[in-house]
Amino acid sequence: MPLLYRRILLKLSGEALAGGRGWGIDEATLKGFATTVKNVVNGGTQVGLVIGGGNFFRGVSASSVIDRVSADHMGMLATVMNALAFKGALMSHGVQCRVMSAIPMATIAEPMVSQQAIRHLEDGAVVVFAGGTGNPFFTTDTNAALRALETGADVLIKATKVNGIYDKDPVKHGDARFFPELDFDTVLSLNLGVMDATAVSLCREHGLELRVINIFEQDGLARLLNGEAVGSVVRARRLVNG
Repeated sequence: MPLLYRRILLKLSGEALAGGRGWGIDEATLKGFATTVKNVVNGGTQVGLVIGGGNFFRGVSASSVIDRVSADHMGMLATVMNALAFKGALMSHGVQCRVMSAIPMATIAEPMVSQQAIRHLEDGAVVVFAGGTGNPFFTTDTNAALRALETGADVLIKATKVNGIYDKDPVKHGDARFFPELDFDTVLSLNLGVMDATAVSLCREHGLELRVINIFEQDGLARLLNGEAVGSVVRARRLVNG
């Protein structure tokens, strides 16, 4: 059976890397995610990856004395640390990996150049896009949408701790409604918090499909790529309505 997508952009939160610790990087969790990505790559899918930095720094909300621009730059640096950690984990699994940063730091990461990123992906390497967009006031969600579009990804997959999109937090609310399929306009109008509005708008404007899955679900990502109904999907309105 052919794979559902040839090239994906996977968005992973920094908090997810912390596992149950709440801060930093949990080694067992990191190894588990690396194994998941390795299996996907070995199955023939090209993988780009964006990882947040919330396990190290939560941005301006973490301090009353750090200005927004400085806080955002600190958050971008946190994503570089996570990218290097993920690269190390993948390399230990025998998977080639490149870290490309929007913030110049030539000794540890390549500069973000979309055509070079595509070449790395075509050569079978996982590419981790770090440093955000290189600009303050933009989230890693927006960075993920941007890199997905720049590299011609077939889908943007947001990996979360729940199995898709709900109208409210299903962990806190037993009556939360699950949405297996939505259009971008509905996501924005209902303010469902799938990703920030800029990221969702980018996906909508350029016809980039968005998937939301539970990264902790056993083989969930691999099953999605093999065509199973996993998580939630967001598409343009005309595609949802046929």
